[in-house]
Amino acid sequence: MNTFEFKNPTKIIFGKNTIEKLENEIPKDAKVLLLYGGGSIKKNGIYDQVKKALSEFEVLEFGGIPANPEYAILMKALKLIKSENITYLLAVGGGSVIDGTKFLSSAALFDGDTPWDILSKKIRTEKGMPFGTVLTLPATGSEMNSGAVITNAETKEKLGMGGPGLFPEFSILDPQVIQSIPQRQLANGITDAFSHVLEQYMTYPAGALLQDRFAESIMQTLIEVAPKVIEDPTNYEAASNFMWSCTMALNGLIQKGVPTDWAVHAMGHELTALFGIDHARTLAVIAPSHYHFNFEAKKEKLAQYAERIWNITEGSTEDKAQAAIEKTVAFFHELGIDTKLSDYTKDYEGTAEEISKRFTDRGWTGLGEHQDLSPDKVEKIVKMAY
Repeated sequence: MNTFEFKNPTKIIFGKNTIEKLENEIPKDAKVLLLYGGGSIKKNGIYDQVKKALSEFEVLEFGGIPANPEYAILMKALKLIKSENITYLLAVGGGSVIDGTKFLSSAALFDGDTPWDILSKKIRTEKGMPFGTVLTLPATGSEMNSGAVITNAETKEKLGMGGPGLFPEFSILDPQVIQSIPQRQLANGITDAFSHVLEQYMTYPAGALLQDRFAESIMQTLIEVAPKVIEDPTNYEAASNFMWSCTMALNGLIQKGVPTDWAVHAMGHELTALFGIDHARTLAVIAPSHYHFNFEAKKEKLAQYAERIWNITEGSTEDKAQAAIEKTVAFFHELGIDTKLSDYTKDYEGTAEEISKRFTDRGWTGLGEHQDLSPDKVEKIVKMAY
């Protein structure tokens, strides 16, 4: 097991009707900016619950943060934060709203030339404006980690940011919120969380037995509850396990002491930036090709995954590893998630070359757990995903 440090300061408030506890988590003298997305929270009752809990606070609002939070829109929110002397941010939404709020938390205290530098120059945020979250869509785990990804429509880029100053102070997780989520978004959430685990697990054996078991238990739980959640989102037990699995998949725990990959995400982000494809679906597009291309380096862990997750015990290491990839693709298909780029766009010619060039221009010389996936290899993986 590798040496590591672990600290996660986010307070989790989990369970039915926990939104009403919001008022106890924010400083009484705070001037709050409530941030949300396209307005679904006003249809499903969550907005009313939040407003009631904040009735004793001075609250301003900023809505319209889109999926794949857009830099230009967030800059309008930043202007409001500064002009109105906001002191506390509250994200009510899924990963996109929370990621956007993390950017604003950082940008509000940033004294550089342009806030985009935080992303383009990979500037770590040591201290941000305090914020909390009310999770409405389980998927990204952003409610309990310090990372975020922001899209710039003008440059067609999607870049990540992070730092110890970007952990939410608290996150409220009420599994009842999934009752109003469309099936497409539920499938995306399951796929996203499952892919997050794979990025931290599908590398090579590192002797971290407990971390492997943690990761495997999250994947097993997602596989078990996926059909129940999609068939009946009012099933509270299934919803609870789904929501907590998504949070645990990316709160930092399962990556400690082990090598991690994240090349699938790096390539997937480019597909979202170029074509607007749902984030989770880009991961399902890239992952199978990535595992085939890097088969020799990953086959031991793929075989372990085959045995423990898919109960494939017959055959050689190579046989089990190949079967594991096929089972993963089948799982995505069962969720209604297509796994080829050509399923999403017919304008894919030249995409691999464009992504390779972008990575070269950014100086990204090697991705993956071995840092050996050069831009020319990325080009081959993306082409395999056509």
